[in-house]
Amino acid sequence: MVDLRIISYNLRKHAAIGELTELAESNDVDVMCLQECDTDDLADEVAHLKLVDATTTNRLGLALYARDDRYTVRDTKMFSMHRSLHDRVLSPAHERLLAARLHDEAVGHDVLVGSFHAAPLTASNRVRRKQITAAHEGMRSLGHDVPAVMVGDFNYPWFVNGLERHVNSTGYDLLRSTEPTYFRYRFFSGYFDFVTSTGVQIDRVDVLPAGASDHRPIRLAAHAHQHAT
Repeated sequence: MVDLRIISYNLRKHAAIGELTELAESNDVDVMCLQECDTDDLADEVAHLKLVDATTTNRLGLALYARDDRYTVRDTKMFSMHRSLHDRVLSPAHERLLAARLHDEAVGHDVLVGSFHAAPLTASNRVRRKQITAAHEGMRSLGHDVPAVMVGDFNYPWFVNGLERHVNSTGYDLLRSTEPTYFRYRFFSGYFDFVTSTGVQIDRVDVLPAGASDHRPIRLAAHAHQHAT
């Protein structure tokens, strides 16, 4: 099996951009997935990571970095999702998944990684479930039988057991962190940042210390089952 160390972080309107180098170095990250970043203000490199791709039409978008000394980028793709009323009125985003197919040169196998940002709480859980289903279909379009990990801000703090059943029905597993990931107000916190995966083993999802964002970064190690490519 192949270890893949991933951090996912919602930067809260790009506020936490200055923390990325320290996060990458101190956690020896292989891939970093970002949400709510200003894609016009992204460095080509963050520590030992190189920018793989970023969305282009969102006001606040998605980005993905990876080690270029280990991974070759086979393909990337951005996906639009079912639009909520919030999206139609305020037009904050329509590209809600950035997915990449990465080839691990060390072992000769591929893995799919996706950075995902679901519609905000003004949308219904039904809308977010549709977006998650569409995101998983988008991931599969880059390689149907390739191990896959999708991380990000799912905006789904309540009724998570129902979400887990829904995710399982799409062929993915859902994992949430060991602690809440969102702390916006003094009396409100919740589990917003999740991981879905297929063809990999993930033992736990850890939460890292809070920074400038109202979300805390999450960290995981994915053990991808080898797949011939």
